[in-house]
Amino acid sequence: MDTIASLFSFITTPVSWIIVQFHKLYGAIFGADSGWAWGLSIVSLVILIRICLIPLFVKQIKATRGMQALQPKMKAIQERYKNDKQRQSEEMMKLYKETGTNPLSSCLPILAQSPFFFALYHVLASIANGKTIGVINQSLLESARQAHIFGAPLAAKFTDSAEKVASLNASITDVRVVTAIMIILMSLSQFYTQRQLMQKNVDLSVKTPFMQQQKMLMYIFPLIFAVMGINFPVGVLVYWLTTNVWTMGQQMYVINQNPTPGSKAQDQYLTRLLKHVSSHGDVKGRGKKKIVAAIVAKGPDRNDNERKFITALTKQGMAAQADGSVIKSSEATADADAASGGVATKRQQPKRQPKSKRQTPPSKPSKK
Repeated sequence: MDTIASLFSFITTPVSWIIVQFHKLYGAIFGADSGWAWGLSIVSLVILIRICLIPLFVKQIKATRGMQALQPKMKAIQERYKNDKQRQSEEMMKLYKETGTNPLSSCLPILAQSPFFFALYHVLASIANGKTIGVINQSLLESARQAHIFGAPLAAKFTDSAEKVASLNASITDVRVVTAIMIILMSLSQFYTQRQLMQKNVDLSVKTPFMQQQKMLMYIFPLIFAVMGINFPVGVLVYWLTTNVWTMGQQMYVINQNPTPGSKAQDQYLTRLLKHVSSHGDVKGRGKKKIVAAIVAKGPDRNDNERKFITALTKQGMAAQADGSVIKSSEATADADAASGGVATKRQQPKRQPKSKRQTPPSKPSKK
């Protein structure tokens, strides 16, 4: 682990500097040696990093949805070229290029976080070993070693011996109870985040291997976190638990405001939007108008949720417009009449002839 962390040593100094700046702020409130001062400094570091990663998170959402949309085509390519792996790879790359999809984009936020994670781990490991690092000098080192969160030192781990924990002025019981609770919370938050994605924000009309892979990850990732967590210092557990909670909340917001087309979340969103339109008579908000405009633009390619939404609007005497607004059907008819010159075009009925001029069909000759 030290070898891997040393690869990210170039960012150790910036990370330690950010922690120290937050520590100055919280130290003035809670006391320089307080666990709250050091713990909140780590939490603030997480929030700062995640705010910077929001553009990458948006790219991740687009990439994930793009991959979901491509699954049927990818499956068709795999079946068509199942005996020619090279051609299969070429066709896959061609498909990615044509659609502008990058399979690695969904991993960008995790990859971008990894240098900060390893740098923070290296900083806390150095504190645990009594070594100065980055801008953390001897006085700050002693302050960090005295900081406890619910009785557990920031630098302590679940696997530490009683002697090592005692050197940090804590008991092995406190350390293991606190770390066990944090590991459980970390794993549960990871599980709930993935479960929320699978149950609400996946297009249920398309059954693909991608969905099965995501379902497996829902159970595998929490186990990985639990196993790795026993080797993390308390400070790193604070970091990882905070980033999991942030991810869970961020994903919940995206699911509620911009759900995946065809998903259960989209059905719930459009149901709420229909109530909103019924109450206000129009669509309020640029984001909502953008979603309605996208549904209108799809035309016959709308999914079941979107067709149900348009049908419900029609039953209420409303019509969605290309700009995302909603107007009454009578207004839409008037607008169409105005566009055609103010005269409604009616289907011409054939003129009925008088009875005297109607032609009777010739009678068939009788057979003798």
